[in-house]
Amino acid sequence: MEENMAKLIVSDLDVKDKKVLIRVDFNVPIKDGVIGNDNRIVAALPTIKYVTENGGKAILLSHLGRIKSDEDKKALTLAPVASRLSELLGKDVKFVPTNEGTELESAIAAMNDGDVLLMENTRFQDIDNDFGKRESKNDPTLGEYWAGLGDLYVNDAFGTAHRAHASNAGIAEAIKAKGGKVAAGFLMEKEIKFLGDAVDNPVHPFVTILGGAKVSDKIGVIENLIPKSDHILIGGGMAYTFLAAQGHSIGKSLFEADKVDLAKELLDKAGDKIVLPIDHLVSAEFSNDAPFEVSDVDIADDKMGLDIGPKSIALFKDVLKDAKTVVWNGPMGAFEMSNFAEGTLEVGRALGALTEATTIIGGGDSAAAAIQLGIADQITHISTGGGASLEYLEGKTLPGIASISDK
Repeated sequence: MEENMAKLIVSDLDVKDKKVLIRVDFNVPIKDGVIGNDNRIVAALPTIKYVTENGGKAILLSHLGRIKSDEDKKALTLAPVASRLSELLGKDVKFVPTNEGTELESAIAAMNDGDVLLMENTRFQDIDNDFGKRESKNDPTLGEYWAGLGDLYVNDAFGTAHRAHASNAGIAEAIKAKGGKVAAGFLMEKEIKFLGDAVDNPVHPFVTILGGAKVSDKIGVIENLIPKSDHILIGGGMAYTFLAAQGHSIGKSLFEADKVDLAKELLDKAGDKIVLPIDHLVSAEFSNDAPFEVSDVDIADDKMGLDIGPKSIALFKDVLKDAKTVVWNGPMGAFEMSNFAEGTLEVGRALGALTEATTIIGGGDSAAAAIQLGIADQITHISTGGGASLEYLEGKTLPGIASISDK
């Protein structure tokens, strides 16, 4: 991944008087037309502002949710995003309620330097056509059409970098075919830098923290990071598959029976690098209202582990205290229930206290924990792409990054 830092970025482009297509990630939660969290919109501002403040015309493309029928369109229009973006930029953002045709083409033709235009949800192209899912399946004619609307293309949507869609890989290919350059936006550049450096050039001790329900979701990450990490802390439901592999009693805890042999192989490969919980918060039911207690490493047959226990928290904190690079992806327990959130929150607090380390969170519940604790600004980097960050940590080539031009 080291070569990714040699990628072209938006500030390398001459955008003056140019129509600049920018693939952003405005896939934000919207309910009844109200945006629940605008972090992804805020994260795109530096790239949009660079283009407009340097005399370019910013033409924005984004998906929102999954479109399966015409009924989905009303709830998944980007119109509320355009309104919020206008507020954040302090200027009018032209919203075009389509992403193909004369209305869009005319609106782009009428743009002045410094203007911002947001076209409708790119995934509206996934229904009502002969090709099928034109956006998600990367219809080359759609990529060519969108590429023809602009002079330059900037990809700032790390959250979809692991997908080869018409609005990222398709446009990039078409722009390159006509001799154009494809650049990374500032957010994409930041993701490449922090995730790439953490995996390829970590300052040691390098500690990886993995949680979540399933080992199967993180196999690639574990295999890729075993030789690079000094320690791998494992919590969440996936820990019970590893504990079962060690011969411990796990009661009714969530685990993957078909992954126990794989867990044994990973434990053998990692040696003492993998650190597992040594106690748990357990309950007879998966409920925040049921009584719970602390159990040692072996769990009674009628109980299930729902969070790491106090001794495990102390152990994990002890491993973390000298870390110089930390990558965290996944909760330590059933974080959505307050009685079983403490393990995840304590790991977050430990990361926030590391003032001389590079700390990276891979989205999802881990990011939610950091935000809940108010320590997001103490974390070096919180990734905007859950699935993309996971695949990046696995060492996979992401289509959205591969398509960016080299300097």
